[in-house]
This record gives sequence, C-alpha cells and structure tokens, in this order.
Amino acid sequence: MYLIVIAWLYVTLLMALAEAFSSQGSVLGAIITFVLYGLLPMALVVYLMGTPLRRKAIRKSEQLAREEFLAAQLQIDSSTQPDASGHPPTLPESAAVPAVRKEELRL
Repeated sequence: MYLIVIAWLYVTLLMALAEAFSSQGSVLGAIITFVLYGLLPMALVVYLMGTPLRRKAIRKSEQLAREEFLAAQLQIDSSTQPDASGHPPTLPESAAVPAVRKEELRL
C-alpha cells in the first residue's frame, strides 16, 4: 500500500515541479497542485486503508484490559473470601449424621 502512495506522491511532485519551472506556471500553482493532487488524496487513502488495523489494535487493547481486570478481580476475591480457594468442602466426620434439609411448609 505504501509503495502506491510513495509513487503517487512522486508523480505529483514532478507535476508540481513542472508547474513551477514552466514559463506559464507559478510556485503557488505548483504548491496547490501538489497539495490538492498529492497530499490530500493520499492522506485520505492512508487513513481509510488503516481503519481495520486501528480497529484490531483497539480490540486487542480492550481484550488485554479486560483480562487484566478479571485477573485482578480473581486475585481480590480469592484473598478476601475465606473459602475461595476452590477446594471442595470437607465431608461430615460421621456418616451417621444426615444432611440437614429445610422442611417444607404444608398447608
């Protein structure tokens, strides 16, 4: 992509030089030729062609920020909660003790 931009700027620079050194041309006309035929269109092309790359960079930075935030949240949660180690709870000491359930209300 940049090769085309450089080539087009070279062509417009030569057009501007031909305008400046022509017997009927002027330096102001050469500057206007270079800016209007070279710089502005190529700046627009480079900006539009770079849009997908900018979007990808933004998405990547947002994803990294999200991952860092989640890692920090996990670190905070595991350090402040007493049973956030991820280990299963212990079994009752005696198998004869049944698990306690909430009784249902019958009307």
